[in-house]
Amino acid sequence: MKTIALVLAFAAAPAFAEVPVGRVVDDAKAVDRVVEMTTDKLPTDVLRRIVTTDIELLRGTHPNGTYDYAHYERLEGSRISNSFSIKPTDADHLTKIEVKGDLVYRVVLTVPERRLIVAHNRPVYVDHVEVEYLPQGGGVVKRQLISVATSLTPGSSKTLDVDAIARQATVRVYARTDKQTGYGNLDVMLLQANIFDNIDSPYADAVTSEKAILRALDREDLSTIRTMAQRVAASLEKPAPAARTVEVTAPPAEDFPARAEAAPSELLPDLQSIEDLLTGSEAERREGLDRLHQLIRKLRTH
Repeated sequence: MKTIALVLAFAAAPAFAEVPVGRVVDDAKAVDRVVEMTTDKLPTDVLRRIVTTDIELLRGTHPNGTYDYAHYERLEGSRISNSFSIKPTDADHLTKIEVKGDLVYRVVLTVPERRLIVAHNRPVYVDHVEVEYLPQGGGVVKRQLISVATSLTPGSSKTLDVDAIARQATVRVYARTDKQTGYGNLDVMLLQANIFDNIDSPYADAVTSEKAILRALDREDLSTIRTMAQRVAASLEKPAPAARTVEVTAPPAEDFPARAEAAPSELLPDLQSIEDLLTGSEAERREGLDRLHQLIRKLRTH
């Protein structure tokens, strides 16, 4: 019985995705070589596609949209926004509008103050919203009915949360305007979740370097691209450490300066990568702080 239970437990445990490390190493060396040999225009689009694909591979991507070494959070990564004209109808007739998107976690309905450049907008009555979605990591389509029953005046908005982060979502809004006032405009915005890489990933250093390459491609910083590409190859050609949980705690303020002075020159790429992250978006700043904490812990152990 114990043997059967163990077999069932292993069968039920989620398998880790196979990360093609060799391919990522070859890609990093190719990126380095291409940049080295470029004398005219850098093939930015091609290099960006290579690096973006490799980041996905290093995250341990599964067919259901989940990752072994990354996760989505309810923080805005991007958005989908559409504007619709709502026709005036009787109280028992509603206009249906539909918006589709991926990784949706929130719906924001807004009635803009102006309908055209000069003309003022009119109130829009929103009866309810239907969300048909495939949950992140799930295989069964779910439906969520959200009752609104509110008239939104120009300049006002209504925020509605989806029960789970949706891998794919179709949002249907049922609304109308009053016949006496005429049609009005309604903006429907879908907020899309942001992805965060796990700091305890065995490929965390390579992923951070790949992201640094993407930022360097934006500004065509050839030196940084080559340095980070070489760093990716070097970090993956040696055996990756086992994934572990890292406690993020800041060291005493007086402890860091003395150790920082003794930091070897090979830490400069780390510091450069952290500096890039701290000047980026909110998600990048958060990752930069995590990387900084890890670097501080390394210095304290020396």
